[in-house]
Amino acid sequence: MYEKIIEIISGQLNVDVSDISEDTKIMEDLGADSLDVVEMLITLEDEFGVVIPDDDIEKLVTVGDVFDYIASGSEK
Repeated sequence: MYEKIIEIISGQLNVDVSDISEDTKIMEDLGADSLDVVEMLITLEDEFGVVIPDDDIEKLVTVGDVFDYIASGSEK
């Protein structure tokens, strides 16, 4: 699942997979703006069958945060 998340983030933000790690900050390190983040999260929601409420988006700062959120959501 982690690798798939990295692939989606890489494709959505046009960054190399090798530039992304668990500690990578999506907006700061990858240069994503708020629209990029929303589009990326919609793709992740579709891919993994989870729903990320708007209130939770601001909590997803790093790639690791996104992975943890999706992993916990997909177990439900």
